[in-house]
Amino acid sequence: MTTFLKADGLGVHFKGRYRLFKGRSEGTWALKSLSFVMEGATSKGATLSIVGESGSGKTTLLRSLLGLVQPTAGTVELWGRDFTAMSEGERLAARRRCGYVPQDPYGSLPPTLTVLEAVLEPWRVVKGSGSARTEGTAKAKELLAELKLPEELWGARVRYSLSGGQRQRVAVARALILEPELLLCDEPTAMQDVSTRGEVLDVLSRRIGAGMSMILVTHDLLLARHAAELGMVLRGGEIVESGRTAEFLENPSHEYTRALLAALPRL
Repeated sequence: MTTFLKADGLGVHFKGRYRLFKGRSEGTWALKSLSFVMEGATSKGATLSIVGESGSGKTTLLRSLLGLVQPTAGTVELWGRDFTAMSEGERLAARRRCGYVPQDPYGSLPPTLTVLEAVLEPWRVVKGSGSARTEGTAKAKELLAELKLPEELWGARVRYSLSGGQRQRVAVARALILEPELLLCDEPTAMQDVSTRGEVLDVLSRRIGAGMSMILVTHDLLLARHAAELGMVLRGGEIVESGRTAEFLENPSHEYTRALLAALPRL
């Protein structure tokens, strides 16, 4: 087992918009001294789910691991190197080993591109045109077919032709086209219905079986248990519980985890 991701004392503070009466800006700590490690083997990828209510810091944590949000305190190590201390070129090279599925499939997809162009764009940026582009087009079509997006939509403009669930599958295809070693997903199935949710999870599961590791952010405790072997529960920017997902969801030790489980609808 090798450690490929390590967060040590990670904290993110956002400055306040309003001034207090003494002229100070209080702000908010979105993450408070988080520390965790992900280890993986080459045969099968590691999986980690991050669960918690809205505002608990899940998305901020995911973005800070990629340097899209600058940590205020602590460090992030990717593949044994301090990500926060890398040069811009080194950071870009590390990011290219990762895939990212943003939470918002409306704001994150280029609206003027067609579906096929949107999926191909990361490949074109990294590998250029020519024969590489031909190979990338074939791979983009393969991913869209695997994610069950109808072929008649491949040439349609993203802005006008897609539902939220379809946009989300395009975002997953964009994140997978460069075959990332680590995939960071922020609610990748939130807009899917039951059948298409299973299809998206099957696509991700096949990649994990082939060696890709994944961090999954979700509100859904049952999805977290199904999709990830390890998990952590965030509340107010702090880890309140972590371990094997099935175990701590069966036997939660923290009152907040118990409250989340109690909130699940029961037949």
